[in-house]
This record gives sequence, C-alpha cells and structure tokens, in this order.
Amino acid sequence: MLDFGRADWDPMIDVNLTAAFELSYEAAKIMIPQKSGKIINICSLFSYLGGQWSPAYSATKHALAGFTKAYCDELGQYNIQVNGIAPGYYATDITLATRSNPETNQRVLDHIPANRWGDTQDLMGAAVFLASPASNYVNGHLLVVDGGYLVR
Repeated sequence: MLDFGRADWDPMIDVNLTAAFELSYEAAKIMIPQKSGKIINICSLFSYLGGQWSPAYSATKHALAGFTKAYCDELGQYNIQVNGIAPGYYATDITLATRSNPETNQRVLDHIPANRWGDTQDLMGAAVFLASPASNYVNGHLLVVDGGYLVR
C-alpha cells in the first residue's frame, strides 16, 4: 500500500467509477422521459473482496456496487432497472501474466469450482438477461459470473 500513490489511484477512479457515473447520468436523462430503461454496470468479483494487489481497483468496484444500488433506488420510480455484472477471473490480456505463472494460475484455479478461467463468452447470458424483459423486476442486483469463485 505504501508504494501506491495518487498516480495509481486517480486513473482507476476515472475509468472505473467516474466514467460509469457519467454514462449512467447521460443514459438516465434519455430513459426518464420514456419511463423505461436498463443500465448495466460492469462491477467485479472485487466488489465483494479486498484488493491486496490493487487497492484502487477494489475500492472503485466496491464503490460501483454501491452506486449501482443507489441509482436503482433513485431511478426505479421511472421503470429503469440498474444492475451490475460481477465477473470473476477471465482469460484476457489483463490476466495473461497471472495465467502464465504456474503457481498463481493454480492458486486461482484452486478457488474456482468450475476449475477453469472464464471466457468472455460466459458473460453473454448475464448481459442478455439483464438487458431483457425477463429482468424487469430485477433491480439493484449484482449478478456474479465467476464459476463459483465466491463459494470457496
């Protein structure tokens, strides 16, 4: 934590929190008059966990979870659902270093009952559900798509 400073903190806040606020705000201005809409924030497994290696990432994802719930409360009266998707560990360019190290890769896999890294295709069902009429009464929810990581 002592090696972590504002130069690390501020960009993470801008991308993970401020951008979500600004996009949601602009979307709400369109959705309120039409009395319907869906806002889906991309939260994270770290909306629930600490962030030993990235305190700013964890802090922003906790904050985004709170923002999602607060905006649900504010916009629900306009038939606007605000939810989040909380992905777990996915095989992406960002996780390449972790996946390439046999020790850290195995540590992650040992935590996932599905015993594999997620594929971005695994998120499609959650997004389609939250964007569809099937979720019209789902509001303020974080849909975790993590292969079971949180149960261990």
